[in-house]
Amino acid sequence: MKNFTFQTVPILHFGEGCLSLLADQIAALRASRPLIVTDKGIVSAGLIAPVEAALGEAGLKAAVFDAVIADPPESIVQEAIAKAHEVEADIVIGLGGGSSLDTAKVVAALAVEGAQSLSDIYGVGLLAAKGLPTVLIPTTSGTGSEVTAISILTTGKTTKAGIVSPHLFADVALLDPALTAGLPADVTAATGIDAMVHAIEAYTGRNAKNPVSDMLAIEALKLLTAHIETACFDGGNMIAREAMLRGSMLAGQAFANSPVGAIHALAYPLGGIYHIPHGLSNALVMPHVMQFNVGASAALYAELANALDIPSTGSNSAEARAQSFIDYLEGLAVSVSAPRRLRDVGISEDAVEELAEAAMLQTRLLVNNPRELVLDDARKIYADAW
Repeated sequence: MKNFTFQTVPILHFGEGCLSLLADQIAALRASRPLIVTDKGIVSAGLIAPVEAALGEAGLKAAVFDAVIADPPESIVQEAIAKAHEVEADIVIGLGGGSSLDTAKVVAALAVEGAQSLSDIYGVGLLAAKGLPTVLIPTTSGTGSEVTAISILTTGKTTKAGIVSPHLFADVALLDPALTAGLPADVTAATGIDAMVHAIEAYTGRNAKNPVSDMLAIEALKLLTAHIETACFDGGNMIAREAMLRGSMLAGQAFANSPVGAIHALAYPLGGIYHIPHGLSNALVMPHVMQFNVGASAALYAELANALDIPSTGSNSAEARAQSFIDYLEGLAVSVSAPRRLRDVGISEDAVEELAEAAMLQTRLLVNNPRELVLDDARKIYADAW
């Protein structure tokens, strides 16, 4: 077995009501001037109120930056850094989905004296030092950003780039399933499939696949596939909400250590160019990239099919079990009413070339894919997805 390294957040609290621990965790980090980084949807949905209440009970009042948008551009990050300086924040609280949490991580990293410039830290391992302490509180069950050392930002008009560094790991992650209870069915479906993709790509990654990430990925898939339909159609079911949040977290820990591949690489242009939500972007290309990868990943897909007890459809060969796994996931996506075609979300067939060329820029991700993917392959996958 090859050597491997596994990292995750040092302190993680999980469970309904764990938000009440927030003030104590801030005190333990010797901070007293929190900045909450979030979006206007979280504020209007009332999800910031329990956070502010938890702080207020300890005599803390937070400044709020609520201008985060989906696929956050660099300008939003710079505005949030300026806000942190203005209020002299000594801790950053990220509250929301992946965009808010990713933004919070970068703000915390760069809102300190002598920090690097944003343009200098894109890539792997280029952030030189830890910034302000961070507490991350997810309100969706999908990105797993609360337990990853990755932030994805929109650069320029349409391209997305990643910042990957252990210095981005939160000091504390607070995962309270009650904060996810109000998620609409379409968001629950898309983010849930996103988390499944994290687990699948971690399990099949070319470079950093390891026994710990494998174990987490399998458990994540068991939870997510078993509970996504209930979470979508009975949103107040806290058993399902807890299972989805736990599955998302485990998948996040898996792919934080065994990075994702071509599904994400081909999903990013859908978000960057057409502003399709990230989870839905993954859902749209997932079966087609997996079909492409079967030649290299049939045995691993078969292992996942067996772990989920997916019924056989005739042959028990690795290729047949892999196909059963892909078909099963596609059936789940249909059952939760996730759009299945690029044309269903308003993308024209003429966009295939632009998308394919943009996907090939995602070299950080493509290098992890189990099968080498070139421009013609990307064109075919997008055409199949259309």
